[in-house]
Amino acid sequence: MSPEQIVSVRNYLCKRLGTEAVTIKPRKVKDSVEVYLNNEILGLLYIDDEDPDDVSYDLNISIIAQDLED
Repeated sequence: MSPEQIVSVRNYLCKRLGTEAVTIKPRKVKDSVEVYLNNEILGLLYIDDEDPDDVSYDLNISIIAQDLED
C-alpha cells in the first residue's frame, strides 16, 4: 500500500471507530498493513487493487477465546 492509501485508510478508521488511537504499520508484504488500536494489534488490512477503478480494502480481525474472558 502506498503512504497516501495508508493515510486515507487510517483517517477513515479513526472516523468510523471514533478515536485517533488507530495506527497503521507497513509490513514486508506490499498487499497488507498491520492495524493497531491503542498500541495493540487489531488486525491485518489487505488491499485489492487488481482493478484500478475498483480498489477495496479488507480488515481481518482475529479474536481468540482467551480475550473474551477478560
